Amino acid sequence: MDHLLHLDRTLDELDPPRWTPPAADATRLVRTVHELRCVPLGELAPADLRTLISQQVGLPYVLPRAVRLLIEEPLLDAYFYDGDLLLTVVHAPASAWALLAELGARLRTVILTLPETAVAGLPRGAAEELARFVGELGRFAGEPAPRL
Repeated sequence: MDHLLHLDRTLDELDPPRWTPPAADATRLVRTVHELRCVPLGELAPADLRTLISQQVGLPYVLPRAVRLLIEEPLLDAYFYDGDLLLTVVHAPASAWALLAELGARLRTVILTLPETAVAGLPRGAAEELARFVGELGRFAGEPAPRL
């Protein structure tokens, strides 16, 4: 199923049950995530996708949007720094990638084609996180772990 067919719908519609409004004393992050669940998928900005993915909300719907953006611009600066969306996406749980194996394979290819200098310019530990993601997806496909 191509989850991008639903760009006009919200996570509250696609990922039931609808959430109740946050408590009056909820943190800013909680209020933001609740608000983002009411925004049509097609209107979510890269920073919004980053927030939802980091909180593991609606992953079957937001990961495809994020991967499509990363295919075009792997080191997209969603909010904090170049590559922040990519690093957030590779931290999504393996269970989410099991549902989106084809997209995971496409993202793996994108990561493998990143120049060494680009990877070196990412925050400390990023190269190891990218290698972990690439290795995990490769093991699912029966491939040897490549070097980044």
